[in-house]
Amino acid sequence: MATHESAKKRARQTLTKSARNTARVSRIRSFIRQAIEANAGDDKAAAETAFKTAMSELHRGVTKGVINKNTASRKISRLNASLKAKPASTAR
Repeated sequence: MATHESAKKRARQTLTKSARNTARVSRIRSFIRQAIEANAGDDKAAAETAFKTAMSELHRGVTKGVINKNTASRKISRLNASLKAKPASTAR
């Protein structure tokens, strides 16, 4: 256990930052899941909107230092490829 005041403070900061980072990663995963589910549906416009929000959250995660830049790039690339592989809706 921490014995110095500075070590105690550092332990408190670590708990706070860990909780915040866990929430951020969970939020990113939720947006990715929503994008995948929207892409599985019939509405291409909704899928594109979900992709844009997921991409934004991934970039924010990189900025905040929660995920690696290459990981975010890979996930965005795969989401975009699945979106582009989806044919345009035929509803008129």
